[in-house]
Formats: sequence, C-alpha cells, structure tokens
Amino acid sequence: MHIGVIGAWQLGATLAEWCVESGHDITVTARHPDRLGQIVDHLGGRGAAMPVAAAVSFADVVLFAPNWESAQEAIDLAGSTLIGKIVINATNPPAPAPGGRSGFEQLIDWAPDAHWAKALNTLPTTVLSLRRGHDPLLAEFVCTDMPDARRTASTIIRELGFAPFYAGGAEAARLVEPGVPLQLTEVDVCRATFVLAEAMAARQ
Repeated sequence: MHIGVIGAWQLGATLAEWCVESGHDITVTARHPDRLGQIVDHLGGRGAAMPVAAAVSFADVVLFAPNWESAQEAIDLAGSTLIGKIVINATNPPAPAPGGRSGFEQLIDWAPDAHWAKALNTLPTTVLSLRRGHDPLLAEFVCTDMPDARRTASTIIRELGFAPFYAGGAEAARLVEPGVPLQLTEVDVCRATFVLAEAMAARQ
C-alpha cells in the first residue's frame, strides 16, 4: 500500500517508520518537504518527501498528523487530491470546540469529499511505543461514517500492533479528543466496550 503522511512532527514521523516496517511505501510531507531529509533517512529506502498535493496523489491512504494550527493549511495545499481519498486523522484540536463539535467534524467540513476516519489520536508515541504489539493489545478507537475508511484504518491499526475498536460515526470523535476521559487513557481491547460505554454515559 502507498501511504502519505501529512505532518512531520513526532507522531507523523513515528507512524511513517512503523508503516515502513509493515511493508508499505511512504511519502512524508509538510509545509517545507525539503527539510524532511532526516525523516526520510529513517525509512530505509521506502520513503520520500514530496509537496503535500504530490504526496496525497501518490497515496492510497493518507495519515493526517499535522499540528492542529496547520491542519487547514495542509488541507488547502492538498486541494482536490483529497477527493475520494481515505484519510485517517490522528491530530487533535488543543481544546474542545464551542458547541461541542469535534475537531474531526471540522476537518470533514473543510474537505467533505475525502473519506475520513479518526484514529491513533488518544495517546502519545511514548505510550504507543511501549504498548505496541504487547498483550493485552491496546485498543485504538476508530470513528468514521465511511465503510472503506473503517476497513482501511482497522487494517493499518492491526499491522502497527494495536487492536482497532469501532467507536461510532463522526460524532463519536467527541469522545476521543481533548476534554474527555478517553484522551490520554490506555484502554486494553478487552475493556474497550465498558470504557467506551462509560464515556458515552458521561456525555449524556
């Protein structure tokens, strides 16, 4: 699979390396792709840096992991290349949005023709690295209304050494972003149903 990673900070760079380990070909991109040589060097010949639109065009699926402040700019730079593309959003706004909507729902508004899923966003890479591939598997909540995005996100999550757990449609992203208990909480897959139900009850 060809995977484009938007965002070259710690999360994006780490996910790019793990995707290469899973056998995928990677493009990494950011506002200044010419500055990403160090990240590309860690991809063992299976990665390259490209401008945002070129990276998205190359990709079968996009991992979206820029800083929140750069998210709209990244979408603007991608432009029409996002149409019909599966995009897994791993970035978060710094705080809940007014009115209770999630940052994920805002991204969908900015690029409504992409096939969005929310995942890989609740824990820092330090925790993910420690838990990756170890039993009991760490649950990674997936939020999406798109069946193809759900399937693809679940496949990638399994390949990275975690357990995908479907949390619901786009509105369910309100349960996994900053300001709710599922953010920064390690959830074993065997407890995911119970923990998600608690989080849903707390929002009612």
